[in-house]
Amino acid sequence: MFIYMFIMTKIISVSDDAYDALKVLKGEKDSFTDVITRLSKSRKTKSIMDFAGMWKESKEMDKIFSAISKDRKNIKLREVKF
Repeated sequence: MFIYMFIMTKIISVSDDAYDALKVLKGEKDSFTDVITRLSKSRKTKSIMDFAGMWKESKEMDKIFSAISKDRKNIKLREVKF
């Protein structure tokens, strides 16, 4: 029993700079398809939960929250007349 697999190939155009960048990432035994597939898999959309807790105990975030808190204290509300 024989199983035939047909692989569709597509021709794409890339700039010389893009080609050089891909060539640098390409291993000796890799194809350009391998490089493009690897890059596209690494760029998949992440879940929002992947970012949960990233700023926990961050000095930079402490500065930002402190500045926000300070600005909120200086807000002057205006009176609205109906």
